[in-house]
Amino acid sequence: MAEHTEHSERAERIGHSDEVELPERIDRTERAEQADRTRRAERTGPAAVVTVLIVDDHPVVRDGLRGMFASASGFEVLGEAGNGIEGVELAARLDPDVVLMDLRMPGGGGVAAIIELARRAPRCKVLVLTTYDTDSDTLPAIEAGATGYLLKDTPREELFTAVRAAAEGRTVLSPAVASRLVSRVRSPGNEPLSAREREVLALVAKGTSNREIAAVLFISEATVKTHLTHIYGKLGAKDRAAAVAVAYDRGILG
Repeated sequence: MAEHTEHSERAERIGHSDEVELPERIDRTERAEQADRTRRAERTGPAAVVTVLIVDDHPVVRDGLRGMFASASGFEVLGEAGNGIEGVELAARLDPDVVLMDLRMPGGGGVAAIIELARRAPRCKVLVLTTYDTDSDTLPAIEAGATGYLLKDTPREELFTAVRAAAEGRTVLSPAVASRLVSRVRSPGNEPLSAREREVLALVAKGTSNREIAAVLFISEATVKTHLTHIYGKLGAKDRAAAVAVAYDRGILG
């Protein structure tokens, strides 16, 4: 009888303990889940902060852009770079959402940097911000993997909207660039090849590889690829063989 009473008291204590501790454990779990939901919302919700890396060879432009983003909510500038090579290194280390990329920069241009970013920092979206809107600038940048292409006279609010859109993976083009691209698609092959592009094409016609072309012309393979992109766009060709065929047909290659 005493043993039975002892077991009953122990069971009663355990049951009473569970009644007290179980709600506390549930409450702790709910708080943890709520914290996780909050963190996810902060990263992905409509008010999420978009991180930006600025790549431009002009300090005044970088300062101006940094000041603009600092004055607007929802953005954080992680760093700045003065050329494409520095930009790739910083992007690989800082992992920004969007890289604002100029194109023509001494010490490392934008197109080569975009190609390299696709390999080393594929999560980053590249939004070109430049003063150049010629076919030889826009097409290579977009084909290299740029998410968008804007000109530096873009109004402030439109730039902010474009950066947010780029962070979401949406394509953004300035009206002037979009118009040029449409015209280019409708009437390819009207722009003449530069002297360097003719040199590259002549070597391609001989069956020379990109690496060999780079060695012969003392340029990088990335630059060779950029020249080929220009050549394809100007000739309306899809690949090396088609470009050579069109060049012979038009008398570009003797």
